[in-house]
Amino acid sequence: MYRIGFGSDTHRLVADKTLILGGVSIPADKGAIGHSDADALLHAVTDAIFGALALGDIGSHFSDLEERWKNAESSAFLRYAVELMKEKGYAAANVDAVISLEMPKLRPHIDKMRENIAQILEIGISRISVKAKTGEGVGAVGKREAVKVEAVILLEKIEATE
Repeated sequence: MYRIGFGSDTHRLVADKTLILGGVSIPADKGAIGHSDADALLHAVTDAIFGALALGDIGSHFSDLEERWKNAESSAFLRYAVELMKEKGYAAANVDAVISLEMPKLRPHIDKMRENIAQILEIGISRISVKAKTGEGVGAVGKREAVKVEAVILLEKIEATE
C-alpha cells in the first residue's frame, strides 16, 4: 500500500538572519524568520509526512505558541515525523521538493540538502529530489520577501517479516 503527502511552507526573509534550508546554512544577505530555525525545506517535508499519514500539520505537533520550540532545529521535527511514519509501518519511497527563492543561487548546496534529508528519512540520496526556482521578480519570492517550499513524499507500507 502507498500513501502520498504534500507539504508546503513559506517564511518571510529579513536581513541579519541565517538562511537555513535542508539543514544547510547558506551564505545570504537575508535569512528566513520563524519560531524555530525557519528551515522551510524540512518543514515542508515534515508536513508532507504528516499529510500522507493524515496526522494534521506541523503546527498541530509543534505549536509556535510553545516556548520549547523557539529556535529549535527543524531536523527534530522531521525526525519526529519519521518516527510516527515508522510506528505506522511505513517507509519513505521518495521525496520531490521545490524551493522558490530569488537569491542566492542554491545549486552549490542542493546535494548537501539531499544528503541531510536522506539521512533523516533513512533512505538513499537517489530517492531525494530538491530543485530550486526563482520568482522571476514576481510576488513575495520574486521581490526577495519570502522563501517558499513545496514537497511531495511517497510512503510505502513495510512488509511484516517474521
